[in-house]
Amino acid sequence: MLEFLPLIVGIFLAQASPGPNLMAVSSIALGTGRRAGLTAAAGVAAGVFVWAVLFTFGMGAFLDAFPQTLTAMKLLGGGYLVFLGLKALRAGWRGATPDTGVPRLRTGAARAFATGFLVVLTNPKAALMWVAVSIFLASAGVAGAAFLLIGACVSLSAMTIYGSYALLFSTAVARRSYGRLAPFVEAAFGAVFGALGSRLVADGLKELRA
Repeated sequence: MLEFLPLIVGIFLAQASPGPNLMAVSSIALGTGRRAGLTAAAGVAAGVFVWAVLFTFGMGAFLDAFPQTLTAMKLLGGGYLVFLGLKALRAGWRGATPDTGVPRLRTGAARAFATGFLVVLTNPKAALMWVAVSIFLASAGVAGAAFLLIGACVSLSAMTIYGSYALLFSTAVARRSYGRLAPFVEAAFGAVFGALGSRLVADGLKELRA
């Protein structure tokens, strides 16, 4: 088990660090509340497990054979983040009732779940992380059911980490602060989403021209 410790620590740090997953969950929790934030976190965790399933059944080999798939993911994922960013910037500019650019719970929990799910599945960094994980596990002789079990553990880790963020950002203190500073917070979320998405789109277009 100790041989997997570096992998476990690396995955934990990757999940806990700021990025699209954290931004999606925290913005939903701030703008809509605890239940919606936890639903988005569940969507992230489900997306993580889907990546594990895909790599168990050969997604790594597929990406090696068709590297342009990652380029397409950069364009699609970047475009989706830019879309969320523009909606958040628009809300901040109008100074309206907080709308983080992601669906509110009253419009259906399924949409909050789908937002977390799609952010993970369209994130090429998630695919690259699983490429590294699959190479590490293959070198250790791990495959099949054992790989899926590790994927389930990583998914549970994601639910724990992003669920904690959802609880943190849905606290009364956080939401009161958000209510007072909503336009500025929305603008900040929009700027970060937009910057992340624009960088992915730029990288994708550069690869298309190469």
